[in-house]
Amino acid sequence: MINKMDKETLYRFFEGKATPEQESEIRAWMESSDENGKEFFRERKLFDAIVLLGKQDKEVTENKRPFYTRIPVRELLKIAAVIIFTLSATLFIQNKILSDDRVAMNIVSVPAGQRVNLTLPDGTNLWLNACSTLKYPAVFTKNKREIILDGEAYFEVAHNKKKPFIVHTGKCDVEVLGTKFNVEAYSNKSKFETSLMEGSVKVSLASNNAESLVLAPDNRAYLERGKLVSAKIEDYGNYRWKEGLICFKNLPFSDVMLKLEKYFDIRIVINNKKVRSCILTGKFRQSDGIDYALKVLQKDVYFNFKRSENNDVIYIY
Repeated sequence: MINKMDKETLYRFFEGKATPEQESEIRAWMESSDENGKEFFRERKLFDAIVLLGKQDKEVTENKRPFYTRIPVRELLKIAAVIIFTLSATLFIQNKILSDDRVAMNIVSVPAGQRVNLTLPDGTNLWLNACSTLKYPAVFTKNKREIILDGEAYFEVAHNKKKPFIVHTGKCDVEVLGTKFNVEAYSNKSKFETSLMEGSVKVSLASNNAESLVLAPDNRAYLERGKLVSAKIEDYGNYRWKEGLICFKNLPFSDVMLKLEKYFDIRIVINNKKVRSCILTGKFRQSDGIDYALKVLQKDVYFNFKRSENNDVIYIY
């Protein structure tokens, strides 16, 4: 029995690049003792922190583990503490969705005004949008890859026909084999929507998996009066949030303000009732800032705005 696992082999496993023989070796090593299991999860948390807060071409330890993902410096200061805290909260829990075994779950929460790119244990790449929380296992076991999403995420799922990838939300479940798609399902909102770019997905009601539909590319599924319906994707701009773009088309002024609240982590109070129903179409870069966005909107809609003394509220009048 192996008492010490090579760190480079572990990191290849976390990247999803380990051979089947290496995967079997790692699982046997991890299950052989409690100490090995603890070491495995310590390394997994470190790897996740590297992915989320990575700076390419740096060295992590004397083993020279690479940083894999780059996040703009302006975002690091605000999200670092939040991500480190959530990753440090990894727990052993009984999880009925994943299995009857004890499963280590990683929890990543993204605050308002931010977005995060990460890679899951199977190699699936995803972007997690503002005000979103993702729960996923340190290792995908059994015959399914299951995660839990509260919020919005864009997925590029690693293909594995033997292990379907399933996104659980409070309203619906989305099952795929390997594809690109967007899911929006905030628990504090009634809206649910899955939009498919490539491949095929099956969407089912969480309360009744028998009610489902299969999407073809360039189509979206959403809830209407509690029923699943599908339609063509009319505007791909809605999914460019992962690029730092805020896009909207034929949207009421009040809904545009809700978008700005989420992307700039600020509260907006509309005291001018006349502007609420004005229909707007536009696109902003998040990096341009909310003041710039509001000044551009003033060219199409008559309104003024001011900030509160502590700058956490904007009043539209």
